[in-house]
Amino acid sequence: MLVPRSKKLASNAAALAGAFVFAASILDASVFAQSSETQAPLVENAAPEPQTPIAIAIKASISEAVPEGLRTYYDERVYAPVWFDQNGLRENAHLAIAAMAEANDHALNPNNYNPLGLAQQTESAQTPAEWAAFDLELSNQFLRYATHLSSGRVQPNKINRALNLFPDRPEPKTLFENAEQSVDFSAFLDSLAPQSDNYARLKRRLAQYRQKAETGGFTSVPEGEVLKPGMTDPRVSVLRARLMEEDIPGAEEHSGDVYDGAIVEAVKIFQEHNGLATDGVIGKNTLARLNIPLQDKLVQMELNMERRRWMRDYLGEFYVFVNLADQNLKVVRDGKTIHTTRVVVGKPYHATPVFSDQLEYVEINPFWNVPYSIATKEYLPKLKQNPSALSRQNIRVFQDGNEVAATRVAWNSYSGGNFPFRLRQDPGDGNALGRIKFMFPNEFNIYIHDTPSKSLFSRAERAYSHGCIRASNPFALADVLLADNNSTPGHWEGIRDTQKRTVIKPVVPVEVHLTYLTAWMNKDGSTHFRKDIYSRDEVLLKALRKAMTENL
Repeated sequence: MLVPRSKKLASNAAALAGAFVFAASILDASVFAQSSETQAPLVENAAPEPQTPIAIAIKASISEAVPEGLRTYYDERVYAPVWFDQNGLRENAHLAIAAMAEANDHALNPNNYNPLGLAQQTESAQTPAEWAAFDLELSNQFLRYATHLSSGRVQPNKINRALNLFPDRPEPKTLFENAEQSVDFSAFLDSLAPQSDNYARLKRRLAQYRQKAETGGFTSVPEGEVLKPGMTDPRVSVLRARLMEEDIPGAEEHSGDVYDGAIVEAVKIFQEHNGLATDGVIGKNTLARLNIPLQDKLVQMELNMERRRWMRDYLGEFYVFVNLADQNLKVVRDGKTIHTTRVVVGKPYHATPVFSDQLEYVEINPFWNVPYSIATKEYLPKLKQNPSALSRQNIRVFQDGNEVAATRVAWNSYSGGNFPFRLRQDPGDGNALGRIKFMFPNEFNIYIHDTPSKSLFSRAERAYSHGCIRASNPFALADVLLADNNSTPGHWEGIRDTQKRTVIKPVVPVEVHLTYLTAWMNKDGSTHFRKDIYSRDEVLLKALRKAMTENL
């Protein structure tokens, strides 16, 4: 697994109870006694100075390495300790250290937060300097833990520029003030994690899969000929066991070596959960997915726990959600999914970025302004061979806003470095954008649109575009997104049939979220895994391993 569970760290606070032997004791009074040496005459408007040995020690121990907001927090409390007083450790300290010891439940590495070391400090600390070191260490580690839990261990855009997510990281001073003011510190700790049901479900399923790993993992299905419904094969009993191990419904109802009935239907469910063609045939791809080691699945789930920490808990009242790894789109309104459709996303070489935006307008019968890269890399070579090559596609040539005849241009004189033309395709059935596009203008020039190439939607894997997102049945999508503009059945198709370019602005705000998730758990309890089409799991895994090693 990405985060191995240490035998030294049990899964509950009881594991640390023995380490807090001093908690009920009274600290040496000299630690908190006011020092006469520090009682300087009061100066009007002067900042208060620490008055106890422990406060003086804390101030002396704070360096530039301590985050500014945390330094400010200590300064405003005149360097009084955060986690203990003259009566011993505060309950909040017990709870914070116990939570860090259990960080593996959230796919975080407990060793990043040194809970055992902190517990040991409480046993050995005696002098004000030692107690000051403990208080600052716990504050720093708690800040790191709260940051990792609430917004992730790594900043997505720094590890992959295609991930245009910038999660809000806790401001130290505010975090500690909220912690101090909380009535129920346990509830405050729970509130640090993402509060979405999606995160909670994946966390729960991760724990269940870890239990499966502890009992032996998944059975491997042997290689063999392609297994089709109706065939007899001794591997069927092994297949049945494998599907039952992953809780695929229906598999337990089958018996014998004939591959039919309930076991075929169970395989189709498995295929659906893994983004495969649901044909019930166990070929190369399905067998490979069946034999992915459970440890690899655990890592994939842990990576997607991190991705969920990057995302907002609340995605909006009305939004479009595209999972690029799944190549599916859904529309959610008031918490309910009201529309789903297949999409085609960017090829690995033209990987679609991750970002959020807002739908600004929908254009029916759109022009297609050919992107510069496509114009120079794909169309210019064709024009050099035949100046009339693009006329059949209704693509016209413009220069400085004026149309020019393609046959009068000396195309061999131009290259990608000196191409002064703009290519534009007229509206129509052959338009690359189809008959409708959904615009949320962004720096990546990514949008959702129709396409004249419908055959790709029948494929299980649909990464074939230059980066934009092609939607199956886009006018059904328009009916849903523009229902507040006009809910008359067939209204938008009617505008399409006029052949006129028409722009519609939605009267109700619609957010758009382009995401990349390769593992998740649905409300119905089904667990889904997807192929890492853009190798983003690999990049994230490397970054997280570095973060663990370097204790970021």
